[in-house]
Amino acid sequence: MERVENHPLFIQATRVLLFHSLKDEVDTHDLIERYKGLKTIILPTVVGDELELHIYDTTSMTREGAFHIQESCGPVLPESEYGTIDLAIIPGVAFDLNGNRLGRGKGYYDRLLPKLSCHTIGICYPYQLIDEVPHEPHDVPVDEIIY
Repeated sequence: MERVENHPLFIQATRVLLFHSLKDEVDTHDLIERYKGLKTIILPTVVGDELELHIYDTTSMTREGAFHIQESCGPVLPESEYGTIDLAIIPGVAFDLNGNRLGRGKGYYDRLLPKLSCHTIGICYPYQLIDEVPHEPHDVPVDEIIY
């Protein structure tokens, strides 16, 4: 997470899309807590087949959602404001150096990423970086990988 915090785009960003990590993902919990008063933190919530983005509010992090992820019940960020996100930090089960990512099979981020105009960074442990992630035309790569 130190690499994320020291990244020039993270330092400059005022609105950051993060995710509330699962046990097998790079732990984002401390990062979210550390920057909640310094940046606007936006967290995804699964709603049907889509990710709905919510502004993180410490009093609203009370609902367990899909995959047993703690989800924000804070204010919804309307899709018309997705352009105000400065940086998106994206999870994955595996990545390759071309930015291709393997998710959990539901395509949530493949549907979300085309709606964002910001730089996207996939974060993973070194063992999650593989030579090639199988991908199809509808799969959306991230701009950069931090491992």
